[in-house]
Order: sequence, then structure tokens, then C-alpha cells
Amino acid sequence: MREAEAIYRSPLAAASGLAVTGSGRQRARHAVNDRKLPSFAAVLVERGQGFLETAAGGRQPVEGPALFWLFPNRPHSYGPDEAGWDERWALFEGSFTRDFVRMRLIGERHPLVTLRHLDEVARLFARLHADLVDDSHLGQASAALALHGIVIATARQASAAAGREGEDATGDLVETLRSRALQPLDLASFAAEHGISPATLRRKFIAETGMTPKDFQLRARMDQAKQLLATSDEKIETVAAMVGIEDPFYFSRVFREREGCSPREFRMRYKQG
Repeated sequence: MREAEAIYRSPLAAASGLAVTGSGRQRARHAVNDRKLPSFAAVLVERGQGFLETAAGGRQPVEGPALFWLFPNRPHSYGPDEAGWDERWALFEGSFTRDFVRMRLIGERHPLVTLRHLDEVARLFARLHADLVDDSHLGQASAALALHGIVIATARQASAAAGREGEDATGDLVETLRSRALQPLDLASFAAEHGISPATLRRKFIAETGMTPKDFQLRARMDQAKQLLATSDEKIETVAAMVGIEDPFYFSRVFREREGCSPREFRMRYKQG
């Protein structure tokens, strides 16, 4: 690997959702100390070991392959041990970053992800860099897509690691509630069934999905209602009952609040066949 290679780009005015503003790779031999960046950054350590220190996550050892996230205007320090490490990095910004944080795809408290599958992430970084070199509208759009892929691939590996270690059963709670969402369900009893309090259930769901259990259940019911409206000729009141809502007037009111149209209007727009 070359000692250092970097490229920087000003984001396009139209690229407000997600823009990659820099990319590079290097054989790093020195630490970065108490630095703040104006944008987000992803740092991929392919080989080597060292440390990462942030205010939210504390000081952690880093052993490649691993990736860590840096947040804008937050002080951070990181670097390799005396042997150095092989590093790729990308700078990015835009409104989509709020979704990454809200959906817990990246997080300040847990910025470091140990990677079991380096090749996929390394290929995405290489593609992102090549797209920035291209320096066209298409290239910048493709670089943003590669960055989005890096976020997803890293989050999947982090989720798989948490599942293997058995540290977090929240995913099972979510899937269980999803499978029962159309049935009458007392959430206090549901929490007790899983050996937790209603407050803990609420906290876990908000952390995992950004919604309370009740909101999650209602969303699942509305999603099923939309499917039925678009693919069947069932009456509106029948659809309401099929998704667990006995009062068709309440169903229609909630549907309009969430979807911006009535169930009948939704059917007219999306009816299949």
C-alpha cells in the first residue's frame, strides 16, 4: 500500500441526502490526537492494531479488520501501535446521516465494529474511491451509494456478532410482536411473558426500532391493511377487523392520519388487478 493517497470533493448542491466529500487510504504510522472533523467519517482498519478514543465510547483497543465511525464536531483520537496499520477512510455528510443514527446503524456510544468479513467492506471502499476519482454527477451519486452500502454491511456484521454472543434478545422481542401484531395483545402481559417490565419493553423497542411497542404494533397493522386494500375486494370494515381493529371509524381515522388519505382513496390509487 502507498504511504498515503487522498481525494476531496465539494458536495453537489443537489446531493443533500448523502454526499461523500473525501476518501483515501494509507499505511498509518502515527496517531491522530484530539481532532474534530466537520463531517462524519468511516475508518476501515484492514490490518494492524491500535486504539480508538471518543468521549461517548471511551478508549477501546482496535484490531483489524475493524471499522469505526467518527461524528462531526466531536473530539477523537486514534492510531496504530508502533507497527502501523493499513487504513481506508471516507468523509460524508447529508440529511441521510440522521436516519443512520436514528435507526442505530451507526452510533456514538458503540462506534467500533469488528469485521468478520473484510472483503465486502473493502470492495465498497475501493468502489467509493474510484467513483470520487471519476468526479462526475454519476460518480458522486455512485459514491454515495457505496457509502450507504458500507453502513448497511457494517451494521449487518455488528448485528450478527451481537446475536452470536447472545447479548441482546431485543430482535426476538421485535419479531415476536410482529408475528402477533394483528391479534389482541396486552403489552403488560407480553412484557411479563418475556421476563421484563413494561418500562424495559418500551425502552428496548425504542432503542431497536425508534417506536414504542404500541406504535410498532399499529404500524404493522396499517401495513397489513394496505396490503389487503391493494390486493383484495374486502370491505373497509372487514379489512379493519382482519388487522385487529374492530371499530371501522377509528381504523379510517388512524389510517388517514398515518397515510394522508382514506382507506378507500388508498385502494383507488393502488388496487391491483
